[in-house]
Amino acid sequence: METPICDFLQHYQSTGITRFHMPGHKGHAFLGCEPWDLTEVSGADSLYEAEGIIARSEENATMLFSSGRTVFSTEGSSQCIRAMLYLALTNRPEGTAPVIVAARNVHKAFVYAAALLDFEVVWLWPEGKSQSLCGCPISAESLEQTLNSLPVPPAAVYLTSPDYLGGIADIAGLSEVCHRHGTILAVDNAHGAYLHFLSPSRHPLNLGADICCDSAHKTLPVLTGGAYLHLSRNAPAAMRENAKAAMALFGSTSPSYLVLASLDRCNRYLSEDYPRRLKEAADSIRSARQALIENGWQVTDSDPLRITICAGAGQTGTELANLLRTNSMECEYADPEFLVLMLTPENQMADLDRLVSVLGKNTAGMRAAQSLPLADGKQLVSVRKALFSPHEVIPAKDALGRICGAPTVACPPAIPIAVSGERIEEAAMELFAHYGIETVDVLK
Repeated sequence: METPICDFLQHYQSTGITRFHMPGHKGHAFLGCEPWDLTEVSGADSLYEAEGIIARSEENATMLFSSGRTVFSTEGSSQCIRAMLYLALTNRPEGTAPVIVAARNVHKAFVYAAALLDFEVVWLWPEGKSQSLCGCPISAESLEQTLNSLPVPPAAVYLTSPDYLGGIADIAGLSEVCHRHGTILAVDNAHGAYLHFLSPSRHPLNLGADICCDSAHKTLPVLTGGAYLHLSRNAPAAMRENAKAAMALFGSTSPSYLVLASLDRCNRYLSEDYPRRLKEAADSIRSARQALIENGWQVTDSDPLRITICAGAGQTGTELANLLRTNSMECEYADPEFLVLMLTPENQMADLDRLVSVLGKNTAGMRAAQSLPLADGKQLVSVRKALFSPHEVIPAKDALGRICGAPTVACPPAIPIAVSGERIEEAAMELFAHYGIETVDVLK
């Protein structure tokens, strides 16, 4: 497959042209990558008005993902999340409300989008007992009940799938409910760009989602910040036509050409033998999961490129992460309950044997299932008003009854315990303590 962005950058740096333009390094190698780092010079195209090499590369990505339209982001899925919510709200059918129905385990970028776009949120809560802030499993039946309870359809239903622990939503069943109620399904698929290349595909677009974002850099060989905004072939035509304008609204006018080149080169990578290598990696990871289970570890169901281990009795996921660090291994995420490892075909699969060996036998036994009810504080002011009002940071132990200002949460997992504008209740206080949150941003 052609790589028009990479080819242009390679040619440009090889000509020795005098650069009377930005960036200030002028192509001289300070880190080593500068010769390829350009701005919108003649022939380089412009990301948000793409007609040349960027447009051709995005067309290649559209074909690879079998989408109605795929566009690039150099600012991660956070930019895509804002854009897809904007598209859902501004292109919603007549008779729908400026409301987003969302599973509670959203990334904080969703909360910031709610402030910028000033929409109302109706939360979907996990069924049964939640064991993690990261998870929010939603059934088609519970979504049906929520949509039936609303006076008019929302602009969109919004899900995170896979979630940070690797849980995958029933996209096919949930999308069917959405479409029956005259609304669209938007999916934060930041952790699942590779899902399209499984056989059969498990990508949200192929299962009925109308719009979604993928963080290419999370699971594909793309530089940090590289992401896709995908619109399905069944998405409203106006959403596909306005995708670039939506991205421009939230993106820098100086996108990174290094990231664009990385996305462009990834097109060729995906078009070659990636599906075969992906299957081999998934098979190896499945075998490693089984070996861990045989050693007494509880391994949760997750997407194919992730291993999520529940810490044993009397242990924490953080302690397991420290054990790996002493053996020159770094995890993706750890908290009191879980250790999360993300892999790709670029990992050495032999390292899985070392992982199993280092963790050894779980002699502590299984941890008792713990209920962690998510905090459902009453919304006293809108998300927008809360985020644009004066704030102060106070000790978390003093936050009971106060109104949440900005979400106080680290990344990973960047999932708010309390959402801006909500009153902080006992459940939130328990979660602050459980996850080691020491300070909270509240309204003055």
